[in-house]
Amino acid sequence: MVIVAGYLMVDEHAREEYLHGCHGVVVQARGADGCLDFAISPDVVDPCRINIFEPWTSRAAVDDFRGSGVGADQASAITSASVAEYDTAEVRELS
Repeated sequence: MVIVAGYLMVDEHAREEYLHGCHGVVVQARGADGCLDFAISPDVVDPCRINIFEPWTSRAAVDDFRGSGVGADQASAITSASVAEYDTAEVRELS
């Protein structure tokens, strides 16, 4: 399993528009082979922060979906980012 997780920072006045623009990507990702979940959500404390969480079945599944990354409009709205990929060998269900 591969988990992509972290956050993006955008201008607080642009956050809702940015999130709205992600709707199609979220729908597309959740329907992609190997996607276990895909969430892009506003942070409840920081009005500039957008949290990212994407568990995938494999590195190949991430690569197949990701392609060239975010579009130019979305990329220009991001002021900074901290997103990483984690390879995991084991999953323990907590609920």
